[in-house]
Amino acid sequence: MTMDLSVELIHATVQLEQPLGDGTRTVGTGFLVSAPTPDGKPRTVLVTAGHVLDRMPAADMRIGYRMKLDGGSWAYEPQKIAIRSDGGELWTRNPQHDVAVMVVKVPPQFSQAAIPLDWLADDDAFERFRVGPGDEMMALGFPRGLSSNVAGFPILRSGKVASYPLGPTKEFPTFLLDFSVFPGNSGGPVFIARMDETGKPALLVAGMLTQQVELTGERLEIGIVTNASFVRETIAMLDKAAAPASVTTAEAAPQEGRPRVAFNAAMPAVQVSK
Repeated sequence: MTMDLSVELIHATVQLEQPLGDGTRTVGTGFLVSAPTPDGKPRTVLVTAGHVLDRMPAADMRIGYRMKLDGGSWAYEPQKIAIRSDGGELWTRNPQHDVAVMVVKVPPQFSQAAIPLDWLADDDAFERFRVGPGDEMMALGFPRGLSSNVAGFPILRSGKVASYPLGPTKEFPTFLLDFSVFPGNSGGPVFIARMDETGKPALLVAGMLTQQVELTGERLEIGIVTNASFVRETIAMLDKAAAPASVTTAEAAPQEGRPRVAFNAAMPAVQVSK
């Protein structure tokens, strides 16, 4: 049952890319969430890291859809969607966190693949599910623009929770994962299999990979995960009249007596063949 839930999240995870016209492309990861409107109408929301979209200067990007063919095989069929109109951003950005969401129209196969909003961790999910340091979590993404096969499925990797405490989320909005971060991983879901309160297998999307840790220019192979409660918060912003806000990823402030640690976005352009 848990494996089936993991496969569902794999189906909901997509590659986001934009060619830059010089033989390179900006690549990131996103995932689809089923988040009905307040009046109950179906709605599919694309979730990714805000800096992924910030680094795409053109008006359109491509989402890497995968279509199942007769006979059980798959085809990679990316489609172009608009991310800007008349210079304005079509996504909604969390004003304090590196989270962006956007309502998208997707092929029928993908509207069914979108994961339920309930899978996203809320403020007290870690306590309810007894998640703590040393627990292994899984991460989906497209490191350096690579997929697991020609069908374009994401690569599944894992790492252990490397920080404490994990809450409250207002005080600790991110946590660390012992995990090597590469360009292209940004925006990918991080999740853990657990039993819910009723004892049934459940999948908890704990957060989204947004950054990596560097110390004096050296990568420490530690990923920074933004808690999924802020993904929920950003999706809720879609139903508000306020215009999307735009912020930049902040560098952690140095602390007296400790080395300066840079929390850098892991999303430079990815070189591809011309």
